[in-house]
Amino acid sequence: QVQLVESGGALVQAGGSLRLSCAASGRTFSTYTIGWFRQAPGKEREFVAAPSWTSTYYADSVKGRFTFSRDNAKNTVYLQMNSLKPEDTAVYYCAASPRPGKRSADEYNYWGQGTQVTVSS
Repeated sequence: QVQLVESGGALVQAGGSLRLSCAASGRTFSTYTIGWFRQAPGKEREFVAAPSWTSTYYADSVKGRFTFSRDNAKNTVYLQMNSLKPEDTAVYYCAASPRPGKRSADEYNYWGQGTQVTVSS
């Protein structure tokens, strides 16, 4: 069993930055890969970022602005979001997959409750 708790969402102006955190408990980093997704109102959940064996995959819409990182000692992954745009407004979720580098939500077995990010113009 894996438990995931996101935090760090907030209201921010366009051009600003936020860092999201995802604290994981249970059989996590040794067994699962943690990735980030987001869901805007009226839209489907979409992939944001996830590590593979050798690198990190990013959605084209966030490449160059968002950075994925992890702290194994804290069982926590982060999503540093810079140069935020109004179209980044969404609920952001972290999720756990038994395989690295997956971009489909169907590949993820466990999900956090989400954290709201709102970017004002």
